[in-house]
Amino acid sequence: MCIEISIWNELDLATQGTLLERPALQTDAKIRDQVTPILDQVRREGDVAIRRLTQEFDNADLSSLQVSSDEIDAAIAGLDPSALAAIELAIGNVRRFHEQQVPQSIAVETMPGVVCERVCHALNSVGLYVPAGSAPLPSAAIMLSVPAAIAGCPVRVLCTPPRPDGTADPAVLAAASMSGINDIFKIGGAQAIAAMAYGSETVPKVQKIFGPGNAWVTCAKTLVSAARGGAAIDMPAGPSEVLVIADGEASAEFVAADLLAQAEHGRDSQVILLTTSATLAGDVQTQIQAQLQSLSRADIARDALLNSRIIVVDTVDTAITVSNRYAPEHLILQIANARTALENVRNAGSVFVGPWTPESVGDYCSGTNHVLPTYGYADTYSGLGVDQFMRFMTVQELSQDGLANISVAVITLAGLEGLDAHAAAVSRRLESSV
Repeated sequence: MCIEISIWNELDLATQGTLLERPALQTDAKIRDQVTPILDQVRREGDVAIRRLTQEFDNADLSSLQVSSDEIDAAIAGLDPSALAAIELAIGNVRRFHEQQVPQSIAVETMPGVVCERVCHALNSVGLYVPAGSAPLPSAAIMLSVPAAIAGCPVRVLCTPPRPDGTADPAVLAAASMSGINDIFKIGGAQAIAAMAYGSETVPKVQKIFGPGNAWVTCAKTLVSAARGGAAIDMPAGPSEVLVIADGEASAEFVAADLLAQAEHGRDSQVILLTTSATLAGDVQTQIQAQLQSLSRADIARDALLNSRIIVVDTVDTAITVSNRYAPEHLILQIANARTALENVRNAGSVFVGPWTPESVGDYCSGTNHVLPTYGYADTYSGLGVDQFMRFMTVQELSQDGLANISVAVITLAGLEGLDAHAAAVSRRLESSV
């Protein structure tokens, strides 16, 4: 199939807006009706419900929900040395980048005798979800586990779905263990989110849940984040997406490869090309058709391409304006002077600069985190980082002179708001010191 080519400046505003719409998510009400009973069962029955639901949805009869140390050792021993080397490289790069993100506490004397501080602490307990639906994701285990370890969260729980034989994916187990996770559970889907949000006899309750997943997992995360006694979550999530900005000098082969790399994620993924060259647009169409023939997930990619767009714009500046409006999860700049153009990019989860920077490197091992806001949320949310595994607390300490220095302003502002007790909490202290 061919992605239809559209000419941006020939479209009216309404059509332009339609062109940038994401694929419709699956019916929220239907999925919510399916997920809610799962959450309720796990909350009421704990491990019994988890085992029953695991048998129902994953066709796995588990004697133990937790992955044993022997299972982890066997998983690592069974992997090819080249796979272990790739995992080690990815962990090292992700660790090096994320170690530089650790926030520092600050202390500022805002006026004589008035000291204000901001201190940071790791969250006490976090839950990490690594899906394993159409493809296991050891890279997700790395992206979640490494910053959690750097932040120093004392309790780090990871859930991933079991296979029918009752084992978890060996590469996921190896990546999680090598990234510092000891508590790994063979639980998938909405029941995994419920187990981490509410706790069970086996699974510790956590404060915050991280990680990607399908529509049921996403719905479960949303529901537990709003429920009393539930857990916070990392960010809104939707289908994966990429937007490529390319000029006439870009390689059609590279551009097509980048579009297909994202399209193979899922049938509801979306890929968009914004280009200043009608010739390149046609060449990319041709390259997509040729490259599809060799892909093992070509059927999935073809379905994703039904939701995708090739748009010809008049200038790179227009392309960046359109991209900022779309706010893509991934943005690839295959244009001349890409580093300079980056200055005008405002809304994107992660940016890939220049012809030698495919999005794949960010997915796996460049060092940045691949857990990113999707579905337009990149205009308000950031990708995953160490700070999201921490909480921040402000502190203030005043001397007697400091309170005297600030007292007039406090009492005046309290009067403006009609809060006499606020003013008295200051004035009584000053009067007692006379």
